[in-house]
Amino acid sequence: MATYVLIPGAGGDAWQWHLVAPLLEARGHDVAPVTLPAGDDSAGWAEYAEAIVSDVGDRDRLILVAQSLAGFSAPLVCERAPVELLVLLNAMIPLPGETGNEWWSDTGQDEAQREYVNNIGLSPEDANDDALLYFHDVPPAVVAEAFRRGEPVQSMTPMAQPWPRTSWPDGPTRVLISRHDRLFPAVFQRRVARERLGIEGDEIDGGHLVSLSRPRALVERLEAYRLQLDPLDS
Repeated sequence: MATYVLIPGAGGDAWQWHLVAPLLEARGHDVAPVTLPAGDDSAGWAEYAEAIVSDVGDRDRLILVAQSLAGFSAPLVCERAPVELLVLLNAMIPLPGETGNEWWSDTGQDEAQREYVNNIGLSPEDANDDALLYFHDVPPAVVAEAFRRGEPVQSMTPMAQPWPRTSWPDGPTRVLISRHDRLFPAVFQRRVARERLGIEGDEIDGGHLVSLSRPRALVERLEAYRLQLDPLDS
């Protein structure tokens, strides 16, 4: 079986995967939900990669699942650990030398988001409401728990650092896009994946935090990717 390494987005909180991890474990997989040093102003991309490698330990047959901001850190692990597959889940896809701060304008994210939220009838003020932007399709009990826990702190230190790789990792990459993502609209994600990786993204129902809104559907899709690599490993 595989080892799923689940890498959270901004805030670096492994809780993002608390519904997904047990479903993968029930299928017999080893699961490593990663906590990143997101609140540490001394930590940048190198420290994020080190945290992932540390959580992986000596595990092998790794499938990295990188949510959102983790698109910057997960590829840095591919040259340091036995990664069989990298799955970008509603993820930022950087270019060599590009900073996280530059990514937003370089990709045209703001314009894409404004067009999308307008098309679905949301106001600009609505788009600044975390409950409407991130949690619109998450079950109320999970939303309540998320807000009870509070918003994880995300230092801006890594966002000012150029992405250190000179090219994308050579191994297999899949791009998985939520159809109803209000932060990174599906049309936007498909374009960025084509332009930057030459990959046609796959789609799944749900919003930006699909790990919280549709964990079973997400697990089914991840398992389908795994079986594409090795159809006999069922």
